[in-house]
Amino acid sequence: MTSEKSTSGSESRPAVLQCMEIWGGNHRVSHALELPGLTGWLHSEPTEQSSEGGDVHYVSVCSKGVLTRLALADVSGHGQSAGSVAALLRSLIRKHIDTWDQSELMRELNSSLNSQVTHSQYASAILFAYYQPTSELVFTNAGHPPALWYHGGTKTWDWLESATPLAHVIEGLPLGLIDGTDYVQVAVSLLPDDLVIPYTDGITEARNPDGEMLGRDGLLAIAKGLSIDEPAQMAERLIARLQEFRGTTPPGDDCTFCILRQPRSQKKSDPSTTVNKAVGVASSVASLLG
Repeated sequence: MTSEKSTSGSESRPAVLQCMEIWGGNHRVSHALELPGLTGWLHSEPTEQSSEGGDVHYVSVCSKGVLTRLALADVSGHGQSAGSVAALLRSLIRKHIDTWDQSELMRELNSSLNSQVTHSQYASAILFAYYQPTSELVFTNAGHPPALWYHGGTKTWDWLESATPLAHVIEGLPLGLIDGTDYVQVAVSLLPDDLVIPYTDGITEARNPDGEMLGRDGLLAIAKGLSIDEPAQMAERLIARLQEFRGTTPPGDDCTFCILRQPRSQKKSDPSTTVNKAVGVASSVASLLG
């Protein structure tokens, strides 16, 4: 069985996810994360006084504690619309908790969103599946802003996009366009001290007192000005810089981001046992987990 936790409030003690555990929701939260091979911080702040907003977040760990999945979604409107998408994401993540390949999950998400979200609404999502033994990250973007990617080796920032030249093949894992959708599944490797920061567009669409929008360039500039540190300290500085940009202008949308860091001490598996060399692994890590 899977264990589930809802996020709420701000706590100094990290959320340490156990096997078959799902953590998240669409609540206000600012919380540390400890995941297999990753450390992180998740911050979600609805614009309204309600503790629930239109940004949805979930984190899960598979049955053997080697596969982590992170999902962020942005739903126009709050209340019932966001709540239904939160329930949908939770059920799909539970169903596919042991599956590295996100193709079927995305097909089901695409079909369900098309039936649940009206023409006057929109929903975007970005999903990551990180396999700790090989430090490989599979991601799929469904109309969502691209994540920031810090490369620890070169100390440079760029965007984690489908067209990244650092994408590579994983034997047996279907990459590229997912049948029945407009979404692409891409795989990259994370190196020691790499950071990935997915976020919702409430951050890039923030405006200052002069009405100027932060935009992707502004967010990248803020990221480049951050000292590379533990996710908790980086999150605190990022929140402060975003507030500094807005000044007295109230947020116009919910704001969510997650900082994921692969620590320098992360160990690689022996090449003979890596997933990309294992026969039949790529369609599902379940063959390794059983």
